[in-house]
Amino acid sequence: MALRAAATGARRVLSQSILSSLLKGKYSFYSTASLQDGDFADIVISGGGMVGAGMACALANNALLRDKKIVLLEAGKDSGDFTVPDQFSNRTCALNPSTVRLLSSFGAWSEIEGMRCFPVLRMQVWESCADAMITFNNPDMSEPLAYVVENDIILASIMCALKNVKDQVEIRYESKAVEFNLPGTDKSEEAKLPFVKLTLNDGSVLKTKFLIGADGMNSAVRNASGFHTLKRQYGQSGVVATLMLGEGLSNTTAWQRFLPTGPIALLPISDTMSSLVWSTTPEHARNLQELSNESFVDAVNDALWHEREKNEVAGKLLNGFKSVLNNILPADTEGMRQLPPTVIDVVEKSRAAFPLTLIHSSQYVRPRIALIGDAAHRIHPLAGQGVNLGFSDVACLNDTLTKAVSCGADPGALTHLLQYETERQRQNIPVMLTIDGLQRLYGTEFTPVVIARSLGLHAVHSMPFLKKMIMERASA
Repeated sequence: MALRAAATGARRVLSQSILSSLLKGKYSFYSTASLQDGDFADIVISGGGMVGAGMACALANNALLRDKKIVLLEAGKDSGDFTVPDQFSNRTCALNPSTVRLLSSFGAWSEIEGMRCFPVLRMQVWESCADAMITFNNPDMSEPLAYVVENDIILASIMCALKNVKDQVEIRYESKAVEFNLPGTDKSEEAKLPFVKLTLNDGSVLKTKFLIGADGMNSAVRNASGFHTLKRQYGQSGVVATLMLGEGLSNTTAWQRFLPTGPIALLPISDTMSSLVWSTTPEHARNLQELSNESFVDAVNDALWHEREKNEVAGKLLNGFKSVLNNILPADTEGMRQLPPTVIDVVEKSRAAFPLTLIHSSQYVRPRIALIGDAAHRIHPLAGQGVNLGFSDVACLNDTLTKAVSCGADPGALTHLLQYETERQRQNIPVMLTIDGLQRLYGTEFTPVVIARSLGLHAVHSMPFLKKMIMERASA
């Protein structure tokens, strides 16, 4: 009897000790015995690109998540300390105000400002089949619409910010998951446990309560999760290059002209240089790659300036429509047409091309898994919103996890993750449909379509409140 009483008392003390530790957050939601055959992290982010690294930095700077172990898996090698090169990279992003605020929240934007970025104060969009156009700018051009930053600099700035939270984020270079054991994917006991089991390329095992897929358009996380994915080849390639401009006005305007083969855009990166993004047919893209520098410059100037595709019928109707609107609406002096710059040279070896594809996962989440960035969605570059949507995913998921933890909930539980999916799809899908629609709308020279789009574009250009709504939506 005495032995039985002693054993019962010991069990009570042990139970009270465990309960106390759970209330203090000392223990996880499951026993450490289940993790003895593998390393453990509270959160694992697969993919160390701009969006994945940004996710790691945002979570590490979240006060409610500072006791969590975060692992960032990066397939590439550690490139060491970053030095800003003299030559501009041909891969750039136009970061909107929302993205700038996010990067500022964890110290990356100040790093970018110390490296290299350039403001866009105005944007002018027009087409080759008619004289309709639209311009965007803040009042008196007092605030930038966006900042053009090279991809390498964005990533390097985030990596610099991660050094300030190195005790919370472990970056594993040359590491990627090659095998996934996801909760509920089979009938084994291990699959029923509340964690994801990852087998890495070096054979090691990593277990986590929450896996974030930020591993790009060919996401292994998305494929392993079995999400239905919509894919569409645009039948276009994006040609990028770094261009030198002739002397003229200050280079603070982003230019975009729609051609039947796809849009051509110039983004300012310095007082005398712009970054080219030209969407065109794969055949034309290959031809552009093979041209001499002089011939390539001629092709870019021709695409910006030529008038051989003008539709006379659409032009006459547009002129009549302009006259009617001018009698109704006040003139917009800030929205006057400006001539695009003249390109005088292309930086040696800056030309490159890549295929353009639409990708959208029908789901962003499942238990203990979430997708962000290109792993969840990839769009046409004509509006420059791709990476901004990815960083908006980061901000939204960070907020979602904050709410879950503040309520004492499991961050990997589907209840809260579905809120992230709903909110992001409500934002991403309309943007994707709009951009896809614009790409189709401007990809034809059919006269009725040219007339409709010309009148519609000029109508929006003539209504400042509509343009303001569009800018606010693009900046959100």
